[in-house]
Amino acid sequence: MTGDQRKKLLILMINMFIAIGSFGIIIPILPQYLESINQGGTAAGLMIAIFAGAQLVMSPIAGKWTDQYGRRKMIILGLAGLTLSSFIFYATDSIWVLYLSRVVGGVGSALLVPAIFAYVADITTFEQRAKGNSFISAAMSLGIVIGPGIGGFLAKTSLKTPLLVSAIISLVAVLFSVIVLKESKPETSSSVQNGAAVDSESMIAKMIRSVKMPYFVPLLITLIMSFGLMSYESVLGLFVDNEFGATPQEIAFMITATGIVSVIVQLFIVDRIVNRFGEVTILNIFIAVVTVGFILALLAKSYTLFFGITLLIFLATSILRPVLNTLISKMAGEEQGFAMGMNNAYMSVGNILGPTLAGMLYDVKITYPFIMGLLILAIAMVTTFMWQKRLTKQKQQLILSK
Repeated sequence: MTGDQRKKLLILMINMFIAIGSFGIIIPILPQYLESINQGGTAAGLMIAIFAGAQLVMSPIAGKWTDQYGRRKMIILGLAGLTLSSFIFYATDSIWVLYLSRVVGGVGSALLVPAIFAYVADITTFEQRAKGNSFISAAMSLGIVIGPGIGGFLAKTSLKTPLLVSAIISLVAVLFSVIVLKESKPETSSSVQNGAAVDSESMIAKMIRSVKMPYFVPLLITLIMSFGLMSYESVLGLFVDNEFGATPQEIAFMITATGIVSVIVQLFIVDRIVNRFGEVTILNIFIAVVTVGFILALLAKSYTLFFGITLLIFLATSILRPVLNTLISKMAGEEQGFAMGMNNAYMSVGNILGPTLAGMLYDVKITYPFIMGLLILAIAMVTTFMWQKRLTKQKQQLILSK
């Protein structure tokens, strides 16, 4: 990559790091905070599901706005939405107002994520796309590393302190973007007209249109995988608190350690293994690894063992996410904003269903969310194998036709 490309990627990484880190600060205190306002697994699941629901509604629109109005505006608006969400979260103990804050945050995320990945597509070549997406994913993971560590430390003062710090850090991200970030996509009259035309579509129409796209199966895999993973992640803090008596500091340590693994993998490994084996093969291998991880999690009898299994699961997912983003981006052609918006929308569907059902099942029996996640990931694994088989057959037919 050139120096200019690296500079722009660094700005995007700092943006993503601050945005994710500000939310990560809340993670270790969430179980105790929900308990302090007499809420449990259902509320924890709904917190994530409502956020994802707002993402789902907004993502197709946000993706086209990214193509129509530019990446920079959407990134700044997205960060502003996340900042407002954080301040609302800090200002109240009402569960219904907390749910409202998640709606605002979901809209902000829907604006932010497609714009950042479309920005990466603008400034990288086809061959550089996996590396660029891996760098952004690494910044997300680093935010998850630093955020919970800060949150666990601040929780010693009070449960409210991490919430205030989260809001302030998120505000810094907005100001940073306004000052430093430049637009990556030149505005043209044709792009604005096309964007306006497509924006007349309803969300349902856009979802239907996505079925006809060549990257539909990767979108479907994103949905299924998100469902299974969020079944695990949404109740993770509650589970180790209930099952092993983990403190906010121990939860923070677990999330920090998994984040460190993710950063290392995404910075130094993803690009190399994708170049060597290809995206589809990597999907097959690491969805299988996550599935095995879920089986082992059900058998874990100690915090230490569960911790190690969680590291394995997060290692695999830190590879899967940028690989799926890259695969969709490569197949999207000129419609990067739309593709990334639909990617976000499909992920949001999984993020709605997974946490909602996991939270309800957790209140019945704490192992049920992991069993559900295991079954869903098995479906993802089968879907990926079938898709790869179909792609191989199509390539063989193409070769024979020549």
